[in-house]
Amino acid sequence: MKIGVVGTQGGWSSEWLADMAAARTGERLLIEIHRTALDLDHNRLLYQGVDLAGLDAVIVKKIGSRYSPDLLDRLELLRFLKARGVAVFSDPLAIIRVLDRLSCTVSLRLAGIPMPPTTITEDPGIALTTVRRYREAVFKPLFSTKARGMTIIADTPAAPEEIDAYRAQHRVMYIQQKIELGGRDMGIVFLGGQYLTTYARCKEEGAWNTTTASGGRYQALQPHPSIIELARRAQEPFGLDFTCVDVAETPEGPMVFEVSAFGGFRGIKETSDLNPAALYVDYVINRLKK
Repeated sequence: MKIGVVGTQGGWSSEWLADMAAARTGERLLIEIHRTALDLDHNRLLYQGVDLAGLDAVIVKKIGSRYSPDLLDRLELLRFLKARGVAVFSDPLAIIRVLDRLSCTVSLRLAGIPMPPTTITEDPGIALTTVRRYREAVFKPLFSTKARGMTIIADTPAAPEEIDAYRAQHRVMYIQQKIELGGRDMGIVFLGGQYLTTYARCKEEGAWNTTTASGGRYQALQPHPSIIELARRAQEPFGLDFTCVDVAETPEGPMVFEVSAFGGFRGIKETSDLNPAALYVDYVINRLKK
């Protein structure tokens, strides 16, 4: 089988996944999607002179170093590749539905998944009323990971100016009530819709979020079965092949923050004996055999 990995050259998780694909198939191909060319005259997607339609499958690990609307255009290239008969894991249309925070949130709420109180608006007056109602709110860009670009705005006299400054960068304001996390949240991992493992992210003292970018650290954790079931229901509507559901235990019960478009390997690696890269490649091979 010929299996390519869409990822980042030098990125440890992308390289690890490409290594595991090579170990299973004898061929290694790590594809940087921004270096491909879609040649519509000849109906092909080229990478380093090779038509990727000759592959049996591609596994999408990363399509950019940071989330942005540009990634939607790159997913269109993979949608074209899938139409040419190449199996793509996860389906580009499934990734599109979770890449945009607003799209992901709407799908989760329509599925009845509990989330922190959330308001989306373009109106600064409504944003100010929302901050006053929430007392303390997190303004989240529609495209971001690891809390990048997120801003906390509290109900203070400075709130109107802070909202205007944020809106100057983000016309659509995604506003979520700041929730007491108890010092940690959970990454609950699924492969092919089946539960794989869970890890906790514990925040650094003084940080408001648990991300490793803010000094958070991973710990092993086995959540209550009801929390795993909640995460399973959260990821189910999207049909992703590999994903991580962010869940926090709050005084009001467990709540879901988001479903990851790609899922991460590091939390699994640091808290378990599992090899997520090998498991993912084996899953893909088994799917191709069916």
